[in-house]
Amino acid sequence: MDITLVLGLVIVAALGGLAYAAFNYFSVKKLEEGTERMQEIASAIRVGANAFITYEYKIVAIVAVVVAILLALVISWSAAVAFVIGAVMSGSAGWVGMKIATFANVRVTNTARTSKSLSDTLKVAFKGGSVMGLCVSGCALLGIFIVFLVFGRGLGQIEAEFIHEQASSCKSILGMINENLNFGAGFTMTLSGYALGCSVIAIFARIGGGIYTKAADMGADLVGKTEAHIPEDDPRNPATIADNVGDNVGDVAGLGSDLLESYVGALLSGTILAIELFAKHVFGGTDLLEAMIYFPLAFAAAGLISCVIGIASLFVRKKLSDNPHKELNGATYISAILTMLFGAVIAYFSFSQFGGKNVTDDLGNTLSIFESVEFHIGWISPWVAAAIGIIAGIVIGKIAEYYTSYDYKPTKDLASASVEGSALTITQGLSLGMISCMLPCVVLGVAIYGSYLLSGMYGVAAAAIGMLSFVATTVSVDAYGPISDNAGGIAEMSYLEPEVREITDELDAVGNTTAAIGKGFAIGSAALATLSMMTSYIFAYTPAPELANYTEGALDKIALNVIEPAVLVGAIVGAALPFMFSGMLINAVAKAARKMVEEVRRQFKEIKGLLEGEVLPDYKTCIEISSQGALKEMRVPAIFCIAFPVVCGFIFGAEFVGGVLVGATISAIMLALFCGNAGGAWDNGKKYIEVGGVKGEAKGGDAHDAAVVGDTVGDPLKDTVGPSLDILIKIMSTISLVTVAAFAENNLLNLLGL
Repeated sequence: MDITLVLGLVIVAALGGLAYAAFNYFSVKKLEEGTERMQEIASAIRVGANAFITYEYKIVAIVAVVVAILLALVISWSAAVAFVIGAVMSGSAGWVGMKIATFANVRVTNTARTSKSLSDTLKVAFKGGSVMGLCVSGCALLGIFIVFLVFGRGLGQIEAEFIHEQASSCKSILGMINENLNFGAGFTMTLSGYALGCSVIAIFARIGGGIYTKAADMGADLVGKTEAHIPEDDPRNPATIADNVGDNVGDVAGLGSDLLESYVGALLSGTILAIELFAKHVFGGTDLLEAMIYFPLAFAAAGLISCVIGIASLFVRKKLSDNPHKELNGATYISAILTMLFGAVIAYFSFSQFGGKNVTDDLGNTLSIFESVEFHIGWISPWVAAAIGIIAGIVIGKIAEYYTSYDYKPTKDLASASVEGSALTITQGLSLGMISCMLPCVVLGVAIYGSYLLSGMYGVAAAAIGMLSFVATTVSVDAYGPISDNAGGIAEMSYLEPEVREITDELDAVGNTTAAIGKGFAIGSAALATLSMMTSYIFAYTPAPELANYTEGALDKIALNVIEPAVLVGAIVGAALPFMFSGMLINAVAKAARKMVEEVRRQFKEIKGLLEGEVLPDYKTCIEISSQGALKEMRVPAIFCIAFPVVCGFIFGAEFVGGVLVGATISAIMLALFCGNAGGAWDNGKKYIEVGGVKGEAKGGDAHDAAVVGDTVGDPLKDTVGPSLDILIKIMSTISLVTVAAFAENNLLNLLGL
């Protein structure tokens, strides 16, 4: 496939997606906001969200500048510049998504108020969410296009001659790169720098937003619902505005940065692996190199175009059904099917030309060019691997839906357990979460092994690309949930008729399930992308002469020997790392939530007439508590996961870090699935009681109080810990890949001769 054509397709898809996002942004913004009271509440939410994300981005900017300087000093200036580009793209997507959410929420409420139509309200909520989804893919591809155009083509880093040069051609300022490693001749560093920029923004956005929203949510629920026995989002509850602000900064801005980082990691894992295979003489032929480098980009561009069609399919119809889940699934399936069809065409034009061609290695042995890269079923191999990823993502999502939706037995049983009290609610939820880990892991294992058998390690990367190729639609579906949740809060605080809240609650309940599905996609793709990045990592620190001939078993030499003490100890430490990271996040949420609980109790006690509805509470203080708590508590966990593999690398070396990556990835997958599914089930179990699903129980009863406690336990798990774990393993693998060329030889153990 022609390189210029691929880059043209990428920029057309990126700009087209962003243009459609802009169209939806302004079409939502021009809708009416509703009553004066609704406008006041929406304005307070908007001001709080803007203030928090501004302060958050200031902190992130300082960290980003420090990291960029260190990259320039230790790795390469091109990696530092690409890092900044990635940070800007990720930050921009999160900012725009947060802005549209704060505009869309009140307009969703007003549409429900004026139309009394579930389908019309769904359109507005989904249109708001689509801005976030389209910006994720559009900004990611735009940044990748810039990196490829400037560094790949402009500076020639992607040229075969440059890749086979020694790494001295792209030394860092301090000159710490080991020339014998031939680390992808620079472009691997540059691409990894771009991915790292996206990751740094994502980890701060997810952690900061997650702490903010869950501190407010827990404070509002524990005091408002279980102690004061007032409805959710009741205007008398001082934490309600902070809770709604948190939905925007955590569940929308954080979500967008998170999935953009996953998307970029999946795309670049395939490209980086292709470069490393070629750089280490595993296969020859510049034409095949170009095809393997550009296939992920073309596939992603086709995916974004498919998503535009899938998203638009919901809006072009005048009348939708009153089944939001069905309509959202329809948009997702259209996007996925079109992506698979377009992907087959791209695979044909990319790889069919190599059918029947052979290559000769340095020993004079001849083998099929497809055999050299383990494409065992010819040109279609990468496409089949990508299709496996797409199917695996959908199946993992369906499993998450089964365990978290109150349409199915597990969550219904969990809701029924609340009749016996909060202890059994929590016990049943823990059981559900643990059991729910098995099936997604089986599906993930089948996807990894199947894609590997068909297409080698490049196929595993292709499966990750497939799983996230229609991310614009999955993020749109996911982001619609917090917008609907906000809309329900505005309806409650504006004293609108119950019918309005019933509409927004139905949309919100579906949103909880779609969020759980989105989390399944995120951790599944993270596992696939991380595995591919780990392979590139091992290639990166293995000297090229050891891998000179494919027929001598070059790919078989790429392995971590778990019997080696350094690798084994690293794996044990790595397996404990996600638990430590999760504990830090839960503790951070608990600290902020404790202050929120104290403040809500103080206001109920000291403000006369508050519980009687005669005066309004002090919303501003609660917003400040969540903001200060999140900004203070997010720094240590975020910096910890960035610094840990680098520090370990410069002390213990590359093999130890390889073990850390393996151990951390395995335990993080389990924890993320457990947290997402258990938390989602607790949330929907509470909602099942609220809609009358448990006979004889309703809002305000003992069973409902127990369910609220379970929901509160699950809040930091599903919205703070779970989503942050997939970023943890990707940011660790990315930063390890970026810095291994420096610490592979320059570490304390080597210095001591151990």
